[in-house]
Amino acid sequence: MFLTMALLRKGISGKQWIGKYRRQRAITWQMKRNMLVHLEREAENEYWISRPYMTTEQERGHAAERRAQNWLKIKETKFQKFPEHKYVADHLSHLNTTKTWSS
Repeated sequence: MFLTMALLRKGISGKQWIGKYRRQRAITWQMKRNMLVHLEREAENEYWISRPYMTTEQERGHAAERRAQNWLKIKETKFQKFPEHKYVADHLSHLNTTKTWSS
């Protein structure tokens, strides 16, 4: 198809590497090698994922204490960032009229 279009129309219309009727890339030995490496790596990952490190009983609640301590740290840092309380008496202390005025 590309040869016919190239001969009859004096070239492929548009860009030959993109689009619906694009020209296919040639598969090289490097592409095959890289694909094999990728598939081997994926097979090894599947192997290690399929074998759990801990049993279900060991896994249940093994990190509860660590997570609780982390939560306490987060809570403490939030409280440290929180500004101090402002009391109404301190804020309105300039309005006190019990002072004696000197003349």
